[in-house]
Amino acid sequence: MNLLRETLASLRAGMAPSPALLAAFAEGLADGSVSSAQAGAFAMGVCRTPLTPEGRAALTRAMRDGGEVLAWDLPGPVIDKHSTGGVGDCVSLVLAPALAACGAYVPMISGRGLGHTGGTLDKLSAIPGFRTEMQTDEMQDVVRRVGCVIVGATEDIAPADRRLYAVRDVTGTVESLDLIVASILCKKLAEGPEALVLDVKTGSGAFMADAEAARALAHALVETGQANGVMTSAVLTDMSQPAATSAGNALEVIAAMEALTEPLTRRSSRLVALTKALGGEALALAGMVSDAAEGAARIEAALTAGAAAEVFGRMVAAQGGPLDFPERWRDRLPAAPVVAELRADRPGVVGAIDTRALGEIVVDLGGGRRREDDRIDPTVGISHLAQLGAVVTEGQALARVHAADSAAAEDAAERVAHAFTMESGAVTPPVLIQETIR
Repeated sequence: MNLLRETLASLRAGMAPSPALLAAFAEGLADGSVSSAQAGAFAMGVCRTPLTPEGRAALTRAMRDGGEVLAWDLPGPVIDKHSTGGVGDCVSLVLAPALAACGAYVPMISGRGLGHTGGTLDKLSAIPGFRTEMQTDEMQDVVRRVGCVIVGATEDIAPADRRLYAVRDVTGTVESLDLIVASILCKKLAEGPEALVLDVKTGSGAFMADAEAARALAHALVETGQANGVMTSAVLTDMSQPAATSAGNALEVIAAMEALTEPLTRRSSRLVALTKALGGEALALAGMVSDAAEGAARIEAALTAGAAAEVFGRMVAAQGGPLDFPERWRDRLPAAPVVAELRADRPGVVGAIDTRALGEIVVDLGGGRRREDDRIDPTVGISHLAQLGAVVTEGQALARVHAADSAAAEDAAERVAHAFTMESGAVTPPVLIQETIR
């Protein structure tokens, strides 16, 4: 019996394949010797028979090594961050340049929007001229010169994941914890990082809304990253409301630029708090500071002094965007032709937000994809979102809808109104930074 059939036979019998068999299967995915039918059977088998921690680590490592793995010779540590996805989550746009301003190097390979969650590459594509696709040598050159880059994966990065993910999507096996871990980490580990911090979301806007499921994923990610020689930790964070007060591509770039360039009093408290927590943890993992608290202070200093904004501007220029973006970003970003304000029809306190629904509204406005070939309108979305616990008077604005036409704006505003639950008494929002897993 060959190794591929032995792997599938083990899964069919309810036994987790050995690390050696899993590594051989990943190699077959990368070189094409595994058929689509075998890949689908494998994904279904892993859903029914979870892998051992050792097997998960071996699968991830083989998926990484089946493609290009970046090597670095830099004067500072290589660091990255990954988020499991949410709504209004533009942290990467603030965090990457902030880490670079602190002396780290950040080769951030990111993705497009998935489902109700926005994608970092789609957000950056709202900046005129910004290139999200680069060959490896150019990407590495930008990292050396600027300190950070945010790009999509080349075809040479983790080709096994590209094949397996496409199969998972059509076989209903996307939610397998083992395959999620391998898919996330094989690409991130291919960047050649010394430290990796993972933002694992839970709450109404997260893919894993259940806190226990999110915690299990966080532990598996950390365990697998560490087993593959990368200092890894996960921060469990709340996604019961958007990470910023905006959702939509150009609107989230605006939120990020406000965090980078405006005084602290005008920054989104959640966005900056997430950036500081994740950045502080990353700097501590890389040994650049004694602990996460000291790291968070360094991130805040990079924001306050304008150093992070300066790095972001150099990154935008290096990736084809406007040379004067940090100074002229308000003029450079596209805007929707119709903006409608949603006002509260009665007084109350914002008690709950259906954050997933907000993400779906942005997609339906044209800010995301239902199919792979859908074109995105970078201008649409929702801004000035009221936050949990906010005391609202009758007639006070709850949100602004940015749309391509009046009919779309009216429909979206009605749906946004249904996403808010109002209470009569005080509401305490969930804690943003819930737990750090190392």
